[in-house]
Amino acid sequence: MTRTYDDIINLPHPVSTTHPHMTVIDRAAQFSPFAALTGFDAAIKETARLADKRVELDEYIKDALNDRLQIIADRIKEHPEITITYFQPDAKKNGGAYVTAIGTVKKIDRYERVVAMANGTVIPIDEIISIDGQIFSIYEF
Repeated sequence: MTRTYDDIINLPHPVSTTHPHMTVIDRAAQFSPFAALTGFDAAIKETARLADKRVELDEYIKDALNDRLQIIADRIKEHPEITITYFQPDAKKNGGAYVTAIGTVKKIDRYERVVAMANGTVIPIDEIISIDGQIFSIYEF
C-alpha cells in the first residue's frame, strides 16, 4: 500500500535562487500584532488620567495670602526660602494639579499678578492656595 506523500517526502528542501533566505526573527515579525487604531492607547490613557478640581478660597484665606505676599515683598532682599502651593490648570482637560514650589522669591509683580521665583518658576497669584516658610514664624495669623 502506498501512502499519499511517499513520492516527495525525501526530496531536499527547495532553495530559491532569486529570494534570500528569511531569518526566523523576520519570519516571526510577519505574524506579530499591529495597532489597527493608531493613537487609541494614548487616548485611553489620557481619558483615564485624573485631574484635580480647583478649590475656591474664601475671603479670609485670600486676605491671609495677601498678607503673606506683603511680608515677602517687604523682606525680599533677605532671600527667604518659602513654599508655595498653587493650582496648575491642565491644558488637555478640565481641572489640573496642585504643585508645590520651594525656593526664594525673585519678584512679586502685582500688575501682572505673578510671583517669579529665583529658579525661573512663574506662579499666578490667583492660583496660590498656601504660602509657608520660616519667615512667617514671628508673625501671628
